[in-house]
Amino acid sequence: MSIEVRGISKRFGSFRALDDVSLAIGRGELVALLGPSGCGKTTLLRVIAGLETPDPPSGVVLLDGEDVSARGAAGRRVGFVFQHYALFRHMTVFDNIAFGLAARPRATRPAPEAIRSRVEALLELVQISFLADRYPGQLSGGQRQRVALARALAVEPRVLLLDEPFGALDAGVRRGLRRWLRRLHANLAVTTVFVTHDQEEALELADRVVLMDAGRIEQVGTPAEVYDRPRSPFVYHFLGHANLFDAEVRDGRTRIGTVELPPGTAPGAAAGTVVACVRPHDLDLDRAPGPDALPLTVRQVLHVGPVVRVDLEDEATGRLVEAELPRERQDALALAPGERVFARPRAVRLFPGAPGVVPGPGSM
Repeated sequence: MSIEVRGISKRFGSFRALDDVSLAIGRGELVALLGPSGCGKTTLLRVIAGLETPDPPSGVVLLDGEDVSARGAAGRRVGFVFQHYALFRHMTVFDNIAFGLAARPRATRPAPEAIRSRVEALLELVQISFLADRYPGQLSGGQRQRVALARALAVEPRVLLLDEPFGALDAGVRRGLRRWLRRLHANLAVTTVFVTHDQEEALELADRVVLMDAGRIEQVGTPAEVYDRPRSPFVYHFLGHANLFDAEVRDGRTRIGTVELPPGTAPGAAAGTVVACVRPHDLDLDRAPGPDALPLTVRQVLHVGPVVRVDLEDEATGRLVEAELPRERQDALALAPGERVFARPRAVRLFPGAPGVVPGPGSM
């Protein structure tokens, strides 16, 4: 089933949660709504579900081309998995999954044998048949997540909506469930939309990623498109760490402060003041100065698994700069706090912008 929202706006008091949002999702797609807290992604999900109503007279919601804006959640046949699962603690796993079917009006309620058959099939699908007689309080977080998904699927939804489905789980469980959900979606082909603030989760799971900020959509694309060809400093910065510098393009040459970047490092920028974005792993550190190297001061060296993160200070602006090195490179350099080093960007992305107003790492 396809989903389309057109011109959706929503306020909560003086706070604008959604600002004229339009989005089309194809049948069978797995789409991530990604962005920082308060950007509007959960509100958009709840509008699609019929749990929130857009501010009049704004916008419509269409499912398979049919306008369902006037229908509540019960009339849209969507499966919704809440962030904290909302399982019934006094019911067994089996009864939690069966609830949506057993609670239907008598005229549309399946026979008890059909309900049992459906629930048993779902228990097997989500690989928790051995938990059928347990209660939610006896389950791990990952097991409760599977119960919540099975309950949403029991009513054969036309659309599956997931609000931060793995937010309450530890990193190891999240990784395993992400792979499981991807396989499950491939088997079921139910149009699925999930909310997350985890960039890795969105890039790993989704067919397309919808980047949101301040109630608006910043960019929509495949994981490769949004990561490799971001349309704004916000997208570039949100999808992984980024160092942002004031820069200037003149006569086809790009300068960051007094440093001129080598030809081809930052192609295609129009002349004028720009924002130069550099990923931490695209900074080469060395002790040798040069006209193409930024002078920096080492503030902190952190060993993070197979990489070493180096926090540095830009001598010209005082801003924080982050670099990531292979452990072998740090072993050769032996960088220590207080030392002066020189950074050469391997790849730079340029965006229109004004000097002095560029946010630093972690400010978005």
